[in-house]
Amino acid sequence: MTIADAQRDVRTTFLGGFAGQLVSGLIWLASASLATWASPRAAILMLVFGGMLIFPLTQLTLRLMGRAASLPKGHPMNALAIEIAFIVPLCLPLIGAATLHHLGWFYPAFMIVIGAHYLPFTFLYGMRQFLALGALLIVAGVLIGLYLPSSFSLGGWIAAALFFIFAFTGRSTASQAV
Repeated sequence: MTIADAQRDVRTTFLGGFAGQLVSGLIWLASASLATWASPRAAILMLVFGGMLIFPLTQLTLRLMGRAASLPKGHPMNALAIEIAFIVPLCLPLIGAATLHHLGWFYPAFMIVIGAHYLPFTFLYGMRQFLALGALLIVAGVLIGLYLPSSFSLGGWIAAALFFIFAFTGRSTASQAV
């Protein structure tokens, strides 16, 4: 199997990242809503614990759409996908430290970590749009953290919007490439 074939399998199976980004967008939207209308604590708990459910909810979404929910056993991209998945939980202590230092850095720190997490998706899916998504999350996280840290929920709203936009553009890109 060539790299291009393996990437096509990933794009096809996961609809260009559609289901995962849709689920992520919903979790970030819920968190941003809690940040705006409830409390920072509720927002933080929603994003951290909701984030742990992204992969199983993505699989459920794909199954509900009548699609395969994972790559076949032994697929050459499985190992890379697992390695990429562990980037975020391994960075939670860093996000926690930033948040303890300045509460307004919670979303910016999370955006930077998630942006870095998305960069290797470019190779996994063979789709450059993940470079754009990762870069936008990182740049927005840095700018909010530096210049607007007093707006606690802003990063949550921006990230949610980016996930929704890229969910549908990814699906469109993957559909056109098939």
